Amino acid sequence: MKKPFNEKSTLPEFPRDEVRAAIAKGIQQAEVQTNLCQTPVHIKRKSKLKPLLYVASAVAAFSIMVGSAAYVSPTFASTLSQLPIVGSVFNDYGFLGLKQASELGLTSSIGEKQTINGITVTIDEVLYDESNISVGFTIDSEKELSHRYFGTGFDLTINGKCYETNSSIYGKVLSPTVRIATFDVNDNMPDSFEMGLVLEGKGGEKWEFKVPVKKIKDIVYVPVSHQQQAEGIQLGVSKIILSPSGIALDYKATEKGTIDNSQVGASYIEFRITDQNGKEITSHSDGGEGHFDNGVWNFSSTKFFDPISKDVQKLTITPYLMLPSGGGGVQTKSSLKEVKFQPFTVEVPKQNK
Repeated sequence: MKKPFNEKSTLPEFPRDEVRAAIAKGIQQAEVQTNLCQTPVHIKRKSKLKPLLYVASAVAAFSIMVGSAAYVSPTFASTLSQLPIVGSVFNDYGFLGLKQASELGLTSSIGEKQTINGITVTIDEVLYDESNISVGFTIDSEKELSHRYFGTGFDLTINGKCYETNSSIYGKVLSPTVRIATFDVNDNMPDSFEMGLVLEGKGGEKWEFKVPVKKIKDIVYVPVSHQQQAEGIQLGVSKIILSPSGIALDYKATEKGTIDNSQVGASYIEFRITDQNGKEITSHSDGGEGHFDNGVWNFSSTKFFDPISKDVQKLTITPYLMLPSGGGGVQTKSSLKEVKFQPFTVEVPKQNK
């Protein structure tokens, strides 16, 4: 059994024959139970729930194995207790949107793995929503790996063609072996395609995966077209997007300045969102991009928030500047001041409920 990074724990030899016997016994018990029940189950489920049914079936099979294994041997039961549970990566990540999407069966459970030079990379779970493609994956190695062993992370292809997009691999580390990579979604991306993932290691390794992905449904686009100006900053919010995986808020901002954008307040814009009861929606902001043209900085970004509950009727959005704190290395930024933006409200469409 391979060791995850620098952990030195080992597992006993996997009792393959006992596993097969336990599965066979479990299936036999399940067939008997099915024959006793005359009411068909899940026949009328809609197609969009198939991933959830698949996960449920996997859990049921696992339960049968564990229940039967208790009568086989303590070694087998101990081994099962140390095996990973398929499809649990997003459940363990501290982002309510990914957890909820996984529980609703909106993610794709992959389980594809490749081993090169004693390093195993496994693509566990994928979610393609209105703003991101999130990939839950695990890395198991027989040797200790440096933090930057995989460089900048995955390269992305769409139907075999290279695709340039912002990505993150190091900001979302669940453990030394479990991580989540995210890719920004652009307007011209198709709703479904074959996603290629290429990961290169410092030792010359190259892991390549091909995964079919499809954008989730139940996405509500809410046009906002809000404009305001404050202290020389021109701010525009074009839309917000509501889905089971969260809220995405698109905005653009401009401000005159110099090539040094650390002196430009518009580069620090964030948003606070509360519902009609004053409850704040947790933000998962990721920064943005900007370019300097003819003495004007142009910024654009998508800000991400937790999904809202079904009883939310109205959202109040308050822009603000998240200015850098004082201290070593940031004294040149002390000239920046707070900017008071006006909050605005957005009605939540009834179809979102």
